[in-house]
Amino acid sequence: MAYDPYDLTQHPPRSPRCKLGGLVILPRMLDKCRATLDGKNGEYTYNCSLDRNVLDFLGIDAEALKSQVAKGLGDGEILAWMNSQAKHPRAGYEIAAFSAFHEQRAPSATGGRARLSEYQSATPAGAKREDIVTWFDVLDLDDHQSFGGKV
Repeated sequence: MAYDPYDLTQHPPRSPRCKLGGLVILPRMLDKCRATLDGKNGEYTYNCSLDRNVLDFLGIDAEALKSQVAKGLGDGEILAWMNSQAKHPRAGYEIAAFSAFHEQRAPSATGGRARLSEYQSATPAGAKREDIVTWFDVLDLDDHQSFGGKV
């Protein structure tokens, strides 16, 4: 069977840590968008709250982006389109701050901390992992385990 990079029923999207144009989350969002267009998104949802962080930061409409992705454009072409269409154009230092914040983001409110703890406990051996502290850690662990990986 040939590897299909956008078949998210067979493997996860790119890690939220992957960057495009300095932006974390963006490559993952594009993977989910392409998979959604192909009907192969599995459990992954395009335009979820994680994706909205990037879309809102730049001021990009999710459906407009989806229509560009549907044209078969590559990541670089999509990034160029997003930069040209952004209602909130961002300087390099703003993008770096956005990415650093999201890479380190952990639950701060009681409810979020409880959800993270509950989530870790629901994954095999997850609660024993002291290195799972950020939301990106949780997503990477879930992606790994969802496709048969061991903790």
